[in-house]
Amino acid sequence: MNNEFIWQGRIDDEDKARGLRWHQVVNLETNTTTDSHCCLLGLACDLGVKENKGRVGAKTGPSAIRSALTNLPYQHNVSLLDKGDVVANECLDSCQQNYATEVSKALEQDCFVIGLGGGHEIAWGSYLGLQHAFNNSDVAQTNPKRIGIINFDAHFDLRLPAPHASSGTPFRQIHQHCTEHSLPFHYACLGIAKTANTLALFDSAAITGTRFLVDEDCSLDKAIPLLTPMLSEIDLLYVTICLDAFSSADAPGVSAPSTLGIEIPFVLQTLRWLAVNQDKLSYQWALTDVAEMNPTYDIDQRTAKLAARLLFEVVNAKFP
Repeated sequence: MNNEFIWQGRIDDEDKARGLRWHQVVNLETNTTTDSHCCLLGLACDLGVKENKGRVGAKTGPSAIRSALTNLPYQHNVSLLDKGDVVANECLDSCQQNYATEVSKALEQDCFVIGLGGGHEIAWGSYLGLQHAFNNSDVAQTNPKRIGIINFDAHFDLRLPAPHASSGTPFRQIHQHCTEHSLPFHYACLGIAKTANTLALFDSAAITGTRFLVDEDCSLDKAIPLLTPMLSEIDLLYVTICLDAFSSADAPGVSAPSTLGIEIPFVLQTLRWLAVNQDKLSYQWALTDVAEMNPTYDIDQRTAKLAARLLFEVVNAKFP
């Protein structure tokens, strides 16, 4: 679907400057020279979900999230740009590489990037794009920026590609990349469901030094001491939100629904805390994506509306 037709909606009669909605301010000119500080970029792909034996349908996730964003009130101190979607072909790796290229281009233009998924295979592309944007120069390779990842997720996604990559392998791939390039692996996963991860995956978490909280322990009071040491050791922060971290009552439209899930207010509070602590802990929050949006199984747009609310809060937190 052409995004021009998605970004349409209600126009209010109130003060024009203060009564705007997202569809009225989003710029669709991908080659614009305007000062767009926040850009949306979709990965229309669920090849990784299929490979991971999940419920397919996330390929149309980016369009569903845009549709849920379109009528939200524009209350942000930032200009918005929609750079469209990288659409899946028959090769997951090339799709992720193409997405990484677009992420890198946006970051090099000083944009804060919001990724719209699609399956959680988006994470490997996001990481590669972040690495290329900040660590590709000769100077950066000598003293590379340290990347930290916070993942709200019921799953570690530390599976070993066997033999192919999938939506369940991105953070294992990132760990392997870090190992091969002598880079530190800083990864925290909030919302782990004991019923969704084998003992082998908990072993992988221990071996890779993954920090985590299980779903029933997720509160800001417990997240802060878990995250602060990691945040103090990084330069760049990448936050990824897998919608299957939430209860299936809140997020039915995902590839692998959760029974218990984490509370929405916990995620919102953590996102705000991450934004306000950038200067104090000396890191730059550069990139966020939302993954596993599967409209095929959504009910009353619950999952899409949740994704939109999360992104609304991300932009508000980053650009108050």
